[in-house]
Amino acid sequence: MQGLIYEEESIGLFLLVTVAMGGWAGWMAARGLAKAWRPFWQIVPALLAVAAAVRFIHFALFGGTLLSAQYYAVDAIVVMIVGAAGYRRTRTRQMTTQYRWLYERTSPLTWRTREPAAGGP
Repeated sequence: MQGLIYEEESIGLFLLVTVAMGGWAGWMAARGLAKAWRPFWQIVPALLAVAAAVRFIHFALFGGTLLSAQYYAVDAIVVMIVGAAGYRRTRTRQMTTQYRWLYERTSPLTWRTREPAAGGP
């Protein structure tokens, strides 16, 4: 995996910088966009910028390659996955708390329309 997914000597640096720090930043950026009721597609440019920041941290602190399409793509994929999950979790919470009479939560990332109550009009 070393050389394919990460370039550092230790997978620990990849897990710390890309997964933990980059994932957290991606989660928070996507969460902020969801809280502002922005459409899903708007998280893409924000998360690509987060992935660029992650690549810069690898370069500046650990001597990684700054302009590497391969490692940038890996960073971007990780940040996009975590960010998309953060967006969906926040949107699910919004829909099921603000419109609780219309929607019910089916999982942490999904919701569905509530069934009408029995005996109603």
